[in-house]
Amino acid sequence: MTKLQQVLLYAGVAILALTAGVLLRGQLTSSNGSLEVPADTARKGSETIFAASLPDLTNTLQPISQWRGKVMVVNFWASWCGPCREEIPEFIELQKKFGDRGVVFVGIAVDQIERAAAFSKQIGINYPVLVGDLSVMALADAAGNRQGALPFTVVIDRSGNITGSKLGRLSRSKLEGMLKPLL
Repeated sequence: MTKLQQVLLYAGVAILALTAGVLLRGQLTSSNGSLEVPADTARKGSETIFAASLPDLTNTLQPISQWRGKVMVVNFWASWCGPCREEIPEFIELQKKFGDRGVVFVGIAVDQIERAAAFSKQIGINYPVLVGDLSVMALADAAGNRQGALPFTVVIDRSGNITGSKLGRLSRSKLEGMLKPLL
């Protein structure tokens, strides 16, 4: 990637972040940020997610389908996103609590590998982290995130259906409430 491409990518991300922040604020002040996921979107969205393969923090391509059959919490985040940074420590705790019961968190960082890896190491993320550029937001869109904002979290049951999603910071208590019926 050339310097010009990097500068354009950073500028695009900054503009996206600003736009997403404005949209997210409007979404969160008009509702609780929970998104209703129609049945067809729930199935198509999860299939789109399962069809994807993304690099992990060591730049090794990982198929998301390897976690099919587990209860998945897929979290779209970025190292520069304040609400993302606030919710991830709670996700780490919940991965410890529910991991042995078939729950797997999968972080999808809309970021550079180096930045995602540095943040992951600093905070001690204990679940798989995959990385992609802005194009991975198409996965979030397929799962119901029409605003294109971060953070965005999707819960997928063992059958591969999206059972819930949340645009914006997801609290530990709300996520536990979403997970317990799926265990």
